[in-house]
Amino acid sequence: MLLLISGMRPPIFLKEGDTVGVVAPAGKFPKESLDRAMDTLQSWGFQIVMGKNILSTSHTYFSGSDDERLLDLQEMLNRDDVRAVFCARGGYGTTRILDRIDFSAFLRNPKWIVGFSDITALHLKLHQLGIESVHGPMSLHFFKPEYKNSVHRLKNLLQGIEERIVTPANAMNRFGVGTGEVIGGNLSLLADALGTLTSPDTSNKILIIEEVGEYKYKIDRMLTQLKRAGKLDQLSALVIGHMTDIKDADPGFGESIEEIVMSKVMEYTYPVAFNFPSGHEAPNFPWRHGAQGHLSVSDEGAALRF
Repeated sequence: MLLLISGMRPPIFLKEGDTVGVVAPAGKFPKESLDRAMDTLQSWGFQIVMGKNILSTSHTYFSGSDDERLLDLQEMLNRDDVRAVFCARGGYGTTRILDRIDFSAFLRNPKWIVGFSDITALHLKLHQLGIESVHGPMSLHFFKPEYKNSVHRLKNLLQGIEERIVTPANAMNRFGVGTGEVIGGNLSLLADALGTLTSPDTSNKILIIEEVGEYKYKIDRMLTQLKRAGKLDQLSALVIGHMTDIKDADPGFGESIEEIVMSKVMEYTYPVAFNFPSGHEAPNFPWRHGAQGHLSVSDEGAALRF
């Protein structure tokens, strides 16, 4: 199914022989993983340019100092020959450099930015600039067998071919149809953006959220924060992706993830879908952040198409 162009501006889709960049704007990225990720991209027929500092040892947690990570990302955004930028991994660190990025050259020559997790911060900025991006697998996942289908879908999406994303039924789903730009990503990064220059406008949007390694009470707190900020009341639809390795305190919170979510949106009427294959486990299907989407939720499950 060929992609349709939405009101947002999509970069040009890729073809064999194109040059793509790989950067690590957040956490450290091991060399052995980098080498195997390069093999995948080369097998797709792409020429590869790596950030000069991607394997820097100047910081114990980040893949380089703030200046080094900014320099690598800025170079890829500025280069006319680079048609897509793959983020090697997430972790933490993108927000530390986000407000220093110069997007002027990028806006004259947009390219696909690919990543998820901490890269949600960059997706929100690109959405404000009116440019679509790709929420999906990062270089760290390219060679893992359980992500084979997800990575294959990513390749197809970047070349202009996309399948609808279908999710199984969930007893807590709320039926209905929602249309609008699809935005979102990691819940912690969405909450982190509130009150900043990249706080998202969620009105009439399909919002997708996912999370990893948090306590249930923190999930509740972040959703409450989004609600208090007015980010849940005007949605077209709400989609819940993987909630991975979610922990519980002692005493326990006493509610499932589904119950926590529905308690925040019970007074609204838009559809809600759980089990969406996006986030910190396989499958992690790619989707176009900022593109126009159509979500249908019924007793058979949910389907999202662009």
